[in-house]
Parts: sequence; structure tokens; C-alpha cells
Amino acid sequence: MEGFSGRWLCVDIPSMDFAEAWGLQLALVEAKRSGRQAADVLLLLEHPSVFTIGRRGGREHLLVDENFLRERNIPLIGVERGGDITYHGPGQLVGYPIIKLRGGVRKLGDLLLGLEEIMIRTLADWSITAERNILNRGVWVGSEKIGSVGLAVRGGVSFHGFSLNVNVALEPFGWIQPCGLKGIGVTSMERILGRRIPIQDLRRALLGYAGQVFGVGLQAATLAELSCGLAGDFFGTERMEA
Repeated sequence: MEGFSGRWLCVDIPSMDFAEAWGLQLALVEAKRSGRQAADVLLLLEHPSVFTIGRRGGREHLLVDENFLRERNIPLIGVERGGDITYHGPGQLVGYPIIKLRGGVRKLGDLLLGLEEIMIRTLADWSITAERNILNRGVWVGSEKIGSVGLAVRGGVSFHGFSLNVNVALEPFGWIQPCGLKGIGVTSMERILGRRIPIQDLRRALLGYAGQVFGVGLQAATLAELSCGLAGDFFGTERMEA
């Protein structure tokens, strides 16, 4: 895809609490908006169990009492991304591209399509045929959803992103109407293939396809280096347009 930066920093994080990852994204967005860091960033990680609600709302699509979630220590968090209510949990790979969008709304659409394409190509490596649904964003295997996308943009910089169900427990999806849709199924690679998938293999495949789909080079960075960069020591002195 044209119009994306030639180099993305890629931070591969085993697991991070959703609220902490959200705060990291916001810090990166502000650093890019202010010109304090130049490089676009892709965070790849898993979350402990959490439900998030996007700009379209979705609390009415929670099918269990909130006390039910509190008893299980599962947060319910409202966020800025597009979309409705969804679930994140261990065994689900989540990617957050903090990208300076050149071209406004058109490039946001390209980013959404690209994130779906990354998941489709990765699933094909495991002989799973997935496709888009023209009525609902994300990636589907037949009538069941296996991957979701939901983005936010602030000052021309994207955040939030995509999630792919690898070995994630599917029971919590039964506690909601995913994406606010009635009667849809949710599936995972583990369910389709009947075996657990080595998560590191998925991470490598997703990152490889991210580079291919967006035509960018990926440079590995650690979380410590990224934190250093937010202080102005890692990403260099090149300035981005606010």
C-alpha cells in the first residue's frame, strides 16, 4: 500500500493489561502529534481478560450483569475506537498501529483494509480460508467472526487496531452480542483446527505480513527502548507534521 512510512518500529510484548497498553498508545500518539518522535509503531501483544466498548456504545449488548464480571475480575472499559462491545483475553493476538496517516479518511480506510488483509493472509498459512464481510468490518470464516478491527484517530495519528482469535477462550463471547450483532458466531484457530497453535509462530507470521501488506520495513524494539523513546532518546530528532 502506498502512503505509509518506510519503517515501523515493532514492539512484541508477551502480555499487558489493557489499561496500561491504552495509556502507552495515548503517550505515543501525543509524542507523534508533538513531533517528539518520528517513527510509526506497531505494538503486538495479548491482554488479560477485558471487555471494551467502542464509540458506537454497546453496554446494552452485555448479556450478563456487571456484577458477574466484577466477581471474575474482568474490567468493562469504554474507549475511543470505532465499533461496539468486544472481548480480549489470553490467546488472542492484538495489534495496535500508531501510525501517522497521510491522506486523512482515505488512508484510514486503507489501514483498516490492510489490517484485515494481514489476518486473512496469516490464517491462510494455517489452511484457514477467511474473508471480509461487506456489512461488518473484520475477518470471518463462513458466518463466524475470527478477527476484529476498530480504530481511533487523534491529530491524524491512528491507534487501537485489530485482534485475531488464536487460542482464546470463546465462552466470554457468549456473554455479549459481539459488535452488537445478534445471532453471530465467534470462532478461533484452535476451534477450527482442533489443536492449540504456537503463539510465537502466529506473531512471526503477522509481523511478516504487516511488512508485506503495507510495504514497510519492521525494526524490532523493546518496550524499554520504546519508553526511552517517549523521553526523546530513541526515535531520533526527525519531526513529523502535527
